[in-house]
Amino acid sequence: MGGFYIGRERRARKAYGFDEVALVPGQKALDPNDIDISWKIGDLTFSTPILASAMDGVVDTNFAIQMGKLGGLAVLNLEGVQTRYDEPVKAIEEIVYSSPEESVETIQRIYRVPIKEELIEERIKEMKKAEIPVAVSCIPQRAARFGSIAEEAGADIFVVQATVVTTEYISSKDKKLDFNKFCRQLSIPVMVGNCVTYETAYDLMQTGIAALLVGVGPGAACTTREVLGVGVPQVTTTIDTAAARDDYFKKSGRYIPVITDGGMKSGGDICKALASGADAVMIGSAFARANEAPGKGYHWGMATSDENLPRGVKVAVGTTGTLKDILYGPARLDDGSQNLAWAIRTCMGYCGVSNIKEMHEVEMVIAPAIKSEGKFFQEVQRLKGKR
Repeated sequence: MGGFYIGRERRARKAYGFDEVALVPGQKALDPNDIDISWKIGDLTFSTPILASAMDGVVDTNFAIQMGKLGGLAVLNLEGVQTRYDEPVKAIEEIVYSSPEESVETIQRIYRVPIKEELIEERIKEMKKAEIPVAVSCIPQRAARFGSIAEEAGADIFVVQATVVTTEYISSKDKKLDFNKFCRQLSIPVMVGNCVTYETAYDLMQTGIAALLVGVGPGAACTTREVLGVGVPQVTTTIDTAAARDDYFKKSGRYIPVITDGGMKSGGDICKALASGADAVMIGSAFARANEAPGKGYHWGMATSDENLPRGVKVAVGTTGTLKDILYGPARLDDGSQNLAWAIRTCMGYCGVSNIKEMHEVEMVIAPAIKSEGKFFQEVQRLKGKR
């Protein structure tokens, strides 16, 4: 395998993130209105390739219903406040309005309240009543129990998600989740994540999963890379895992969608993820800023090793518009965080491709200065705006 020497007899491969690459326009251009940006998982088809992260500050039942009616998919966290409290909005408000000094203690106290299994069923039925596809998630340790409850309540997709997931987990105390057995037991599609390498992705696909989440530590509120030093930039992650998907498809005839999870701040980042091989993307920060988000401008990231702690830390981002503004416009901001579906269509039109599978073949160049090249006046204006 190629790479660079970073020390005596120690080689390292160069990996790339969204800010380091750019997409090359095609030899033809297409009308954005004629482009198909739909994607599938199992027998379900979604009109937009964007999922909302299973974060308590992003997705509650109302948000999931609104997202579903707009053609997207929102994942409800079965281990958060929605299944611990009959009135979860009060718990979220307590976190939102706590001072910085009190917030950690407040969050710890709120998440010590046990999960109520009857609320899992209740939340799923609330969403099913709205006639939308329902997706719910939990960590591997609870999947066996919660999976059966969710399926019986009518969930359409079950997500098993942890910071890093592999088919092999060795522990002297904990029993690992057998993904082969788990996928056979459930009659609904199982989405699993997260991973970053070709080998792990291929291993997971062989277990019978229906979709794969990829990315470790890129989320705005996730501290895995800083605290543990673990992760791979998202462009390289997506390319590597998409290669596993394509190789597995050639061998088995089963196509397992790859979903790039986290690290995308704008429509341009989403387009680069799709060009890297993703079939869809999962984002949290952009949706945390929606008027419909339960946190109303606050969100937190992925799970820690302590199951009684929340998924990361509280982050203030401020509401900026409706969920419809974010997905379909009109854009009220110029930072690329809104009208995301149109951004995808327009990019694909410039690149001369008519669907997401064709987008996987778009030429990409290494361009670390792509965002700053020739942007002198923008930089000056932003500096002045901060004074």
